[in-house]
Amino acid sequence: MTLPDVAKIPYGGDYNPEQWPEDVWKDDYRLFDAARIDTVTVGVFTWGLTQPGPGVYDFSTLDRIVERAVVEGRQICLATGTGAHPAWMARAHPDVTRVDFSGRRHRFGQRHNSCPNSPTYRRLATELARRVAQRYARTPGLVAWHVNNEYGGACYCELCAANFRLWLRERYGSLDALNAAWYTTFWSHTFTEWGQIEPPSALTEHWRGPDHTAFQGITLDYLRFMSDAMLANFVDEKAAIRESSPDTPVTTNFMGMYRPIDYHRWAEHLDFASWDNYPPDDRSAARMALTHDLIRGLKGGQPFWLMEQTPSVTACRDVNPLKRPGVLRLWSWQAVAHGADAVLFFQMRAGRGASEKYHGAVIGHAGRSDTRVFTEVAELGAELARLGGVTLGARTPARVAVLFDWDSWWALEISDGPSRLVRYQQVILAYHRALWDAGIDVDVVPVTADLTGYDVVLAPALHMVKDDLAARLAEVAQQGGTVLGTYLSGRVDENDQAFLADVPGPLAPLMGIRIDEWDAREADVVNPVTLAADGARSVVSAATLLFELVIPQGAEVIGTYQADFYAGTPAVTRNRFGAGEGWYVAAGLDQAGVNWVVRRILDRHGLLGPYAHVPDLESAVRVAPDGTRIRFLLNHGEEPVELPACAAGVDLLTGERVTAGAPLRLDRYGVLVLREDA
Repeated sequence: MTLPDVAKIPYGGDYNPEQWPEDVWKDDYRLFDAARIDTVTVGVFTWGLTQPGPGVYDFSTLDRIVERAVVEGRQICLATGTGAHPAWMARAHPDVTRVDFSGRRHRFGQRHNSCPNSPTYRRLATELARRVAQRYARTPGLVAWHVNNEYGGACYCELCAANFRLWLRERYGSLDALNAAWYTTFWSHTFTEWGQIEPPSALTEHWRGPDHTAFQGITLDYLRFMSDAMLANFVDEKAAIRESSPDTPVTTNFMGMYRPIDYHRWAEHLDFASWDNYPPDDRSAARMALTHDLIRGLKGGQPFWLMEQTPSVTACRDVNPLKRPGVLRLWSWQAVAHGADAVLFFQMRAGRGASEKYHGAVIGHAGRSDTRVFTEVAELGAELARLGGVTLGARTPARVAVLFDWDSWWALEISDGPSRLVRYQQVILAYHRALWDAGIDVDVVPVTADLTGYDVVLAPALHMVKDDLAARLAEVAQQGGTVLGTYLSGRVDENDQAFLADVPGPLAPLMGIRIDEWDAREADVVNPVTLAADGARSVVSAATLLFELVIPQGAEVIGTYQADFYAGTPAVTRNRFGAGEGWYVAAGLDQAGVNWVVRRILDRHGLLGPYAHVPDLESAVRVAPDGTRIRFLLNHGEEPVELPACAAGVDLLTGERVTAGAPLRLDRYGVLVLREDA
């Protein structure tokens, strides 16, 4: 099972006609025609309509929604509707509602409000998915199943506690093994019966919130357990769908770099990955590129669906900036450049009430087709229609990988020291940003991925080193590649226990260093680091937050601290290892410093992109199944850029011929999609 069977990039998004009288639906589809909308995601939050009471199912509304989509010739992504349980269920079965971190049993309200370990919830959600699939599996135009919606949250009820103990029994086998893994001789925590184990919460191991825990091992395992519990819900619903629909692909919409759920553990259970792109601000081009690469990496480089994005504004934040003219188009093409095989929006028509009434929509409250936003949606629809299926199934030919590890993320940020100011996501962003600035195609992959095909592997903040990862990284360097590690790497094993070895633990031989001490400081404390190597122009980086004191064990010094008692000692090193190198960055370099280090590594492998010197110009390549190379150039800058074409080919958006070396002009937020000549 792979991606949905479609002829072009599906274009459309979340459509909620159940919120409107049927005479509005006709207008909607007329506007969909004008905007080239060919795909609708329906039924996402319809549980309260399709099951209005215990044992009562009423599909009349969903029937009409699906029938209208079929009559109008649309492709359908059909949801199971289980993203929020109905009110009657919470009243009849209190066990379906969650208990929060503070120990409060919630009543009905909001969404993400179901306990994933409630047998009642699992039974009723699975049965609804089964009935939806039975009813609609043979619907013309059905291209994908959409299970639940944006899984998230956590529960700390007695049902979760009981299932947590079962999960621990399966993981550890014995209390002796569990006590050893959790280091329970500390603070008299040795467990002598499974029933003594409690979920880590504000009532047990935590203070000041979820990241402050007395026992990191307990909290880490609960994070893993809760991610697995919600995965079990997805697997239940998918299995129920498969009873009636063995061939239509099944997905659920992820939320990018979302800390509570380890998407790598989920990946094998999805037929294709999809995600909802809602960046925190309108200056997040590099962040979005990283997240697209992360989602593409979940299925070994297989294309994904952009399941949701706003055409204009979000509505869930204190401040919700409007997408400037051209940004809707730019960000949509960026998704395609990084592997999206669908471009979908939330929402198709703006709702009248509740918390998303001011959330952006293709069709506003007035139902007009002459707004700027609708015009831009229609123009993008026309471009995607002209593109056709050229990019479907196309892969990214990356020779550089960035490791992304939820266990390291969790372990680093629940650690009581060295610094709570160091955030895993920000470290990853800095190193991926350096690659993005250099115009490099990147795979963002789990620590279990096969690394043999990469020339460069960056492993920022790899706090936890598990299984044979250290050996596989060493093999990359041994064969001529380059591996980069950073501060706070190689500190703990899979149980979050410190290695009984010099820092950076199993990575030390590859890096050729030893670290005995480290210094954490407030965010406004700067220790300059001077960087110089191989005749390149030296730079001074304003390093902050964390400063490890490095003792070379064969490594060459590339950067040195300029302040404090460790002034003159190494901050960045390079170690010759086999035919390759291991680089170690021991300090929190600023972005300019990170860029300098990463470009030295890329230079060694001849991997700098053709426009690495042009700020805010993104370059990405996809290779179609027939071998066609498609290059995307995206100008994220406020000003037009002029540059020579790096290859000859055809501009797929205009049909114009491009000659290698000929001048190109990209307007502000401009896009070029070039099918390069063979």
